[in-house]
Amino acid sequence: MRLVYFAWVRERIGLTDETVTPPAGTTTVADLVRWLKTRGEGYELAFENEAIVRAAIDQTHAKPATSITGAREIAFFPPMTGG
Repeated sequence: MRLVYFAWVRERIGLTDETVTPPAGTTTVADLVRWLKTRGEGYELAFENEAIVRAAIDQTHAKPATSITGAREIAFFPPMTGG
């Protein structure tokens, strides 16, 4: 699956996007985030407060408990404000 990072999430990880194959048992957004945090310091910093970072699966907002099964793209981004 393709992961896309925006704003300070991208800056901390050091990548705009990447293609990954999460390990077996990674079935939700929260599972994916926990796995990503094991991949290095940049990921740990980006997801240090998991409640702040938002996710979208195939361009639809997703909660941490949302299944990632069959997802083509998952985006991670900080909270947004309207204007």
